[in-house]
Amino acid sequence: MNPQSPVRPEPDHPARFALPSGSNRKIAIAVDLSDESAYAVRWAVQNYLRPGDTVILLHVRPTSVLYGADWGSIDQTLTSDGDGDGGDSSEESRQKMEDEFDNFTSTKATDLAQPLVESQTPFKIHIVKDHDMKERLCLEVERLGLSAVIMGSRGFGASKRASTGRLGSVSDYCVHHCVCPVVVVRYPEESNGGGIQGKDIVGVGEKIELHPVPEEEVEHEEEYHDASEEHKVE
Repeated sequence: MNPQSPVRPEPDHPARFALPSGSNRKIAIAVDLSDESAYAVRWAVQNYLRPGDTVILLHVRPTSVLYGADWGSIDQTLTSDGDGDGGDSSEESRQKMEDEFDNFTSTKATDLAQPLVESQTPFKIHIVKDHDMKERLCLEVERLGLSAVIMGSRGFGASKRASTGRLGSVSDYCVHHCVCPVVVVRYPEESNGGGIQGKDIVGVGEKIELHPVPEEEVEHEEEYHDASEEHKVE
């Protein structure tokens, strides 16, 4: 390179802070439509997110509404109808339930995002379908190149009300398998058991101190499959 050629600014910290498109952290908040997830969103807005962050509201929807009982707070009226006599009628009823459940999921996810709307935090709602929530969450975290993921300590699945103060199976799995730090938020009622409400931070298998996630370069705009652009806050 010719030493006399103009020197271009290096992408150091001052340059990144001057360029918002290159200074965003991408933070996922994993939700299962439960009260615990709603609390995790509010906690993130009040205690963790900072200007420049972009949030991915990440939800793994079951592949069939028939498995809904194991996937958090689901309106049971969605499964009360549709006991068709068989054949085409049964298939139509099943498809109707699936469509209603899709609408229900989208509506609930939008409701959960209200604290992000009110704080003017840019976000996208990212909904995917899979029969295995734990593995799919970790796969999506890696695929989207996220800086950190925030989630409730329990609330995913039928065993969320376990009497012990241990992590639920989904959050515990994510702590040990996600490629980025995992912030586990305790629901208020859990703080009575001696835990520190909203402060249990776990990263790849061990508890760590609460610290900022490093800034990341954003080389290009990610394409978020299954995410609706209407949920993006400009």
